[in-house]
Amino acid sequence: MKVALVSSFVPFVNGGYRNIVEWLEHYLLEHGHQVERVYLPHVDGPENLLTQMSAYRWVDLGAADRVICFRPPAHVIEHSCKVLWFIHHIRPFYDLWDSPYRGFPDDVRHRALRDILHSTDTAAMQEAKSIFTNSQIVGRRLKKFNGIDSEVLYPPVFQSERFSCRGFNDEVVYICRLEHHKRQHLLIEAMRYTKTPVRLRVCGSGSGNGYSRELQLLVVKHNLKDKVVIEDNWITEEHKVNLLAHCLAAAYLPVDEDSYGYPSLEAFHSAKPVLTATDSGGVLELVQHEKNGLVCSPTPLALAQALDRLYEDRADCQRMGNTASTSVDALGISWPHAVNRLLA
Repeated sequence: MKVALVSSFVPFVNGGYRNIVEWLEHYLLEHGHQVERVYLPHVDGPENLLTQMSAYRWVDLGAADRVICFRPPAHVIEHSCKVLWFIHHIRPFYDLWDSPYRGFPDDVRHRALRDILHSTDTAAMQEAKSIFTNSQIVGRRLKKFNGIDSEVLYPPVFQSERFSCRGFNDEVVYICRLEHHKRQHLLIEAMRYTKTPVRLRVCGSGSGNGYSRELQLLVVKHNLKDKVVIEDNWITEEHKVNLLAHCLAAAYLPVDEDSYGYPSLEAFHSAKPVLTATDSGGVLELVQHEKNGLVCSPTPLALAQALDRLYEDRADCQRMGNTASTSVDALGISWPHAVNRLLA
């Protein structure tokens, strides 16, 4: 089968939204299919929103037997056999409209733009042969805002056999892009209140260096340089695998995330529990409190108590890690399953 994978991307910014496309390409090729990857640049913001959307409508992929669309506004593309693996809306115009993350005024112009976006999205989605989402929470948003039903198809990681557990040191690792909504600052604040020698390692790069500087200043301000390490750079796969193999646990506590996030799943494949927050959205579809991780209030004090608990009770930490490794199979997260559903 000739399969075209269509998505948007933010120039010079890497992340999970690219991984889902490129990893699927690998497994489709492995199954003997022909694959073309089609990316068009997209930067969230109202100024060029409609222009960027219309660009997809001009793309002719008639030579493909199937088109699979991911990050918006790729779903606007027209094709007789279009399938969506929908990973999120353009959220400032949807569930983040009344949040600090909107980034533009709530006025007549932007409300009109929001209405156009909603109606265009709904019409484009109704053209699809099948619609999958990467989490229950994204599926609920589709139903709420667009009246669209969907099937949850959890995205696997690439070559999960790379990950393993080789012990439990004193470090909790947070491996993720450095972005304010990922809340690395909250975990650094928590380290002020820990009572054990637990350590924190924050790893990743961001779309700008402002948030990274903020994190570094927090470490200096609270005299945490002996307890917190910040690796402000793109983390290689080899380094990530090694960190997860030896760490005490992993942390992932974004605000209302679209899915469980690759950092959580990678930790589970490494048989490590995940520390997250009660308001972290799709992460809670994977992480269950005291079964395969810890879920606590998004406050420094609550997180500090959780960090100390992970350090003090290694046996319980290992128990949760073992449960984490079996949780992946229980949810049916695998590439053979994903490929079968997308090509059905």
